[in-house]
Amino acid sequence: MTINIILLGPPGAGKGTQARRLVEERGMVQLSTGDMLRAARTSGTEMGKRVAEVMDRGQLVTDEIVIGLIREKLAEGGKGFIFDGFPRTLAQADALGKLLDETGQGLDSVIEMQVDDEALVRRITGRFTCGNCGEVYHDETRPTKVAGTCDVCGSTDLKRRADDNEDSLKTRLLEYYKKTSPLIGYYYAKDQLVSVDGLAEMDEVSAEISKALDG
Repeated sequence: MTINIILLGPPGAGKGTQARRLVEERGMVQLSTGDMLRAARTSGTEMGKRVAEVMDRGQLVTDEIVIGLIREKLAEGGKGFIFDGFPRTLAQADALGKLLDETGQGLDSVIEMQVDDEALVRRITGRFTCGNCGEVYHDETRPTKVAGTCDVCGSTDLKRRADDNEDSLKTRLLEYYKKTSPLIGYYYAKDQLVSVDGLAEMDEVSAEISKALDG
């Protein structure tokens, strides 16, 4: 059975972590706009050439191009898709709904990962990653066993994202709420919205998402 879902939530709500789990446990495909654009750019396809041209000019890729890339991915089939980072606007939500109708697919659930902004700021500003293997750590909740050394691969290349600071995060949160909050009402009205506590323990969040999908 194919299950298609959208993951909604502000930066740092844990969408990436939960998407990875769904990929591993259910064999779903994560469609992240950024990843798709990067892959398209080097693919050599007609769509890829269009993406490269737009990006090389320093312009934003249009919704039409993103929908085209999603159409290509849907055609590849699979056990279901996780839309991560798309749609961000009502126009994109309409375009995605239309595309799913055209391809004979549906949208099973829209998972909104709710967070408390102050707690989210603490979560994000304490986050750091291994530059070698990508393992994620946190100053308070998940420090490395040996200071400055990755538990998984032993690398000392531990990094913080430049935009993981309080001011930058508040700007990103404001942008998210301004653009994306209308989607919450949109999908609620369609009876497709399920809200989960994004700041709960990782396993609890996974269990809530599974409950929504297997409902």
